[in-house]
Amino acid sequence: MLDIEFLNRGVVGELTENMLSRFRRDVTEIRPDAVIILGGSNDLGWGLEPKSIVENLAIMYDAALQNKIQPVSCTVPSVLGLDDGIEPRLKLNGLIKKCSADREMICIDVFLATSDSTGRLRMEYSNDGLHLSVAGYEAMADAIFSGAVSGLISKRLGGWQVQ
Repeated sequence: MLDIEFLNRGVVGELTENMLSRFRRDVTEIRPDAVIILGGSNDLGWGLEPKSIVENLAIMYDAALQNKIQPVSCTVPSVLGLDDGIEPRLKLNGLIKKCSADREMICIDVFLATSDSTGRLRMEYSNDGLHLSVAGYEAMADAIFSGAVSGLISKRLGGWQVQ
């Protein structure tokens, strides 16, 4: 029997600095097989630079790797009706992808999974243009499951495919 437990340690409104301050308690001390790390949207909202945001994320990625926990990074989703907010997200997401590639980590492109061809958050994925709706979270979950979780489960099953 395969026993899989998912824990959600996300806290609404937090900055990556806050995530980092509790990463040891919430992740490395628990020692999960994998951790999904999605952060940076709130940092951008507070005007923080993408470079400083990805530095916090990289510390979490490295802490996970050092503790033999598979980190899965995620890009941040887009926005709708706040076009000035798209460019910083694209810059941050590029840094997240590069940082992940440098560490040979799985990176899930949540931005791509939830945006339209113009780079804006798809209307059906948000009620206010900033926060994801239930449909938006479902799209994000589908991307994370197909891009990372199903492979991690298959690995635990000794190569069996998860659908």
